[in-house]
Amino acid sequence: MAPAHDADFLPTPIHPSLASALEAKGYKHLTPVQLEMADKRYAEADLLVSAQTGSGKTVAFGIAIASSLLGSASHFDRPDRPLGLIIAPTRELALQVQQELDWLYGAARIQTATCVGGMDVRKERRALERGAHLVVGTPGRLRDHIGRGALDLGALHTVVLDEADEMLDLGFREDLEYILGAAPAERRTLLFSATVPRGIADLAKTFQKDAQRVAVTVSTDQHADIEYQMMLVRRDEREHAVINTLLNSDSTSALVFCHTREAVRHLTARLANRGFSVVSLSGEMAQSERSNALQAMRDGKAHVCVATDVAARGIDLPNLDLVIHADVPSNPATLLHRSGRTGRAGRKGVCVLVVPQHRRSAAQRVLALARLTAVERAAPGIAEIEARYRKDIMDTALSTAEPDEAEAAFVAELLAKVAPERVAAAFLRHQLSSRPLPEDLTPLPAAEIHAKKSRYDKKVGHERGPVPAREPRGPDMEDGVWFTLSLGRKQRADPKWLLPMICKAGGVTKRDVGSIRIEDAQTRFEIAGDKAASFAEQVNRPGGTERGIVIAPAGGAPGPARQAKAKVRKDAKPGKKPAHRGKAAPSDPGQARKHKGKPRRPG
Repeated sequence: MAPAHDADFLPTPIHPSLASALEAKGYKHLTPVQLEMADKRYAEADLLVSAQTGSGKTVAFGIAIASSLLGSASHFDRPDRPLGLIIAPTRELALQVQQELDWLYGAARIQTATCVGGMDVRKERRALERGAHLVVGTPGRLRDHIGRGALDLGALHTVVLDEADEMLDLGFREDLEYILGAAPAERRTLLFSATVPRGIADLAKTFQKDAQRVAVTVSTDQHADIEYQMMLVRRDEREHAVINTLLNSDSTSALVFCHTREAVRHLTARLANRGFSVVSLSGEMAQSERSNALQAMRDGKAHVCVATDVAARGIDLPNLDLVIHADVPSNPATLLHRSGRTGRAGRKGVCVLVVPQHRRSAAQRVLALARLTAVERAAPGIAEIEARYRKDIMDTALSTAEPDEAEAAFVAELLAKVAPERVAAAFLRHQLSSRPLPEDLTPLPAAEIHAKKSRYDKKVGHERGPVPAREPRGPDMEDGVWFTLSLGRKQRADPKWLLPMICKAGGVTKRDVGSIRIEDAQTRFEIAGDKAASFAEQVNRPGGTERGIVIAPAGGAPGPARQAKAKVRKDAKPGKKPAHRGKAAPSDPGQARKHKGKPRRPG
């Protein structure tokens, strides 16, 4: 946060009660979206606002609604029915918004209440009965309170939808329509969103009146306060690289993202075993556990948080200066939302993508689509981390104050009995023993790290270069064994993420996986014969697959798909048709044509 300053630096349209709170908090200047919301043009208008993550939207809409809530008064009267309602997509974000508005409106003597899933409903009702000027909540819980008559919106002046695009993505449209329908027609409605897809535009047309569109545009250059690094590693050394990155960082607070809950549990346990003060955050955790984890990070009791994307939206951890993507983000929006947890409100941050060699092109593609440039680097090794440890130990020794009066006598006695070299050795050993040991990583050849960039490195808008050559396909699957996986087209199964899932679940490489056939309710795939037994054993172990996903032997190859995708053997003679390896002939020629031309799996 910027240092304290004279209040004259803030725009004069800001309500005096809020200006004093901003000054006390140390604001020297406002972010672009906060400056826009301080403009008198928007004082009583409905607004549709888009701004990037980490731009200070909570303070921005706090500034925007002050005139509606307070008018010209310096503080609120005794609370009765709510004057303002803030709707947020997640419990964590709603609680964070309440905390932010509590200090922003502290001088105005505001009373706030929260209504979020996972919390005690009875306590929330008692808080509403006592009265609140402002209510912050999640869509489902707010609808429940309105439906039961506990939340009266009759006196409402203003409604704010925070992260509106995320709420639509999470399926809250019906709840939002119910809540907005229950609010007075004569009210202000403000929609804040990172993006404005069609669903948000439709919502604005339905529930806003002559809304003014405010787009706080972002430069096409990447976020200047975030340094992006792409760390190339061998596929089996990804977690080693995460550990060494944490050990080699100056960061006092780091956030590590994984795709799945199981990956979060595993990495959290591993970091805890290595001596890191670590907490986890995922959707399966109770609200109290999630709140405690975030509070431990804010209090400095924990320095690393391992999380799924539940933490990617809206969570603001003070002093967070390192974000690590332990799994490569699947799309640019995920990359930007995850990375936006650092480099917020003028603070500097580092974002590291830990990328296995075989995922390099995917990482480059996501970076290019997000219009970001990352410095390619190798993971820090043992020698680099040990050199850092020794420098830190030397700095600690040099900065230690002279012994005070209470210590002087014992220090003299110690030096009289023990040689200075032995005292220094004891200090060194104690310091080293308190630091986690770095992992031994296999260095990648420099040629692999600095290899010629693929077509995805080209600046967006330029002509695409030649398509990179595909890697050789898996082994000849003449003796392949078929398995099924309980995800299909209905679950939007895609080979891009099915293949890594299969490899991870069964402890095989992608060269051991043959054809992948996605059907309506399941997926069939082929495993090399010499790996099939160990694959079946691995996936049958507890925790071998992700929760809710079942992998089992298929008991035969799929006939139609098999014929449609019959593979030419390496030793096939020219002009000779390859034989079908499946037992059944196609029973539905249309089905065979449907599969024709589709790639067997990602190259």
